[in-house]
Amino acid sequence: MAAADGLQFPEFADAASLLAANPDATTISIEEPDGTKSQRGRQQEPGREEDDELLGNDDSDKTELLAGQKKSAPFWTFEYYQTFFDVDTYQVLDRIKGSVFPVPGRNFVRLYIRSNPDLYGPFWICTTLVFAIAVSGNLSNFFIHLGKPTYHYVPEFRKVSIAATTIFAYAWLVPLALWGFLMWRNSKVMNIVSYSFLEIVCVYGYSLFVYIPTAILWIIPQKVVRWVLVMFSLCLSGSVLVMTFWPAVRDDNRRIALATVVAIILLHALLSVGCLAYFFDAPEVDFPVPIVPAHNGTTLIKAQ
Repeated sequence: MAAADGLQFPEFADAASLLAANPDATTISIEEPDGTKSQRGRQQEPGREEDDELLGNDDSDKTELLAGQKKSAPFWTFEYYQTFFDVDTYQVLDRIKGSVFPVPGRNFVRLYIRSNPDLYGPFWICTTLVFAIAVSGNLSNFFIHLGKPTYHYVPEFRKVSIAATTIFAYAWLVPLALWGFLMWRNSKVMNIVSYSFLEIVCVYGYSLFVYIPTAILWIIPQKVVRWVLVMFSLCLSGSVLVMTFWPAVRDDNRRIALATVVAIILLHALLSVGCLAYFFDAPEVDFPVPIVPAHNGTTLIKAQ
């Protein structure tokens, strides 16, 4: 026991005696690293992590600043175009929902697009719409003339190329013209909101999504149902365009602002009505069955 008492340090004995005399005294542990203290501090505040995710912290701010300082790649490199497709599934689905269910008073660009405009969604939406219109148009033509002996079904593959030319020309040329017009008016009126060309293409691409299920439903061989569907789709997609571009031109001259919005709606209506009229309501010519005279005085009908 004497040997064991001799191994004890006098500082520990003094500390034990002080704790025995004053149990409420504050002690400092030098064995815990700083990381352990920070972890205990965060455990005492369970809502701290959620606040950091919502409001951001210093580390996230530094990361955003460093990301903003990165130099963009030259336009002739693959990395430059790769940034236009840098989106995930949740972002694309969220933008599709925003285009199908527009909310009055909310700008589609500021709410969904401006943080990261992309070409992935518009490209695949336009491609899917091309094949939906072409295939549905052929099926509609087949069902309308089903059972007629004078009709011989021949698939029209040219509808794919015509639909692709129409849809992609609309999705690129109209945004290009609108972007140039807004840039021109922005040089004359300082209060006009400016959108980039990529943002305008993104808005037009996502606004066409509602026509994909509409084109499939156009197979129904009832003109009333088709026109109700086209008007419904036109109202949904057109409202997205109006609510997006009206804030950009409302501070301009009143006549110019109204003319711009009317032109946007008319071009959009021309696309939808033109696709319905050409691919689904186009009249088909029924060739008469040729009659071949027989030598015995009777007539024979040549089968197709």
